[in-house]
Amino acid sequence: MTSSESSGDAAIRAAAERAETTRRRNLPWWDDLPIPNDTANLREGPDLNEACLPLLPLVGVWRGEGEVVYPSIEGPFRFAQQITIAHDGRPFLTHEARAWLIDADGNVIRPAARETGWWRPQPDDTIELLLAHSSGVIEIHYGTPRTPTSWELATDTIVRTATAKEVNAAKRLYGLVNNGDLAYVEERAMMGHPMQPHTSAYLRRVVG
Repeated sequence: MTSSESSGDAAIRAAAERAETTRRRNLPWWDDLPIPNDTANLREGPDLNEACLPLLPLVGVWRGEGEVVYPSIEGPFRFAQQITIAHDGRPFLTHEARAWLIDADGNVIRPAARETGWWRPQPDDTIELLLAHSSGVIEIHYGTPRTPTSWELATDTIVRTATAKEVNAAKRLYGLVNNGDLAYVEERAMMGHPMQPHTSAYLRRVVG
């Protein structure tokens, strides 16, 4: 960075350079699928449904690192994660998140949490977020946009299988920061503990 270039200018330039790569990438495409493919790139595939415009900045594939910490685990642990938020032209977004534990050097230790679900925006600006976790927990979140680039949600209903850990409530805050990167924090009340921080991550766009 030159002496005349501010950190803000550098961040904008870096985001523009990343966009030259990410704009050409998308999810795997099925040419013989008789219905619209999911797309995580707004430049390709079906048009985004008008109902999803309040969630437009989330569409893409995001990858980065975070930390998980909670009284019931021997943490904190570092993890890496990929989140895919896509659409097929209908009034909802698909959501898939995959995480893997990493060591201090970024080496993969093992696969970790997985979740899949749907973002369902409503006419009154309410957002329904349905999430099913590989750990046996299903959550229904409700929330609203805080700003055009941040969204806050909290659980209304949680259902779990007989073998799943006790989870009583959760909150999530997603937001775009630093010229388009995605950050989130999650709080949880589980295993007899009150609501408190559980995971946080900082992700950069790799598709879209």
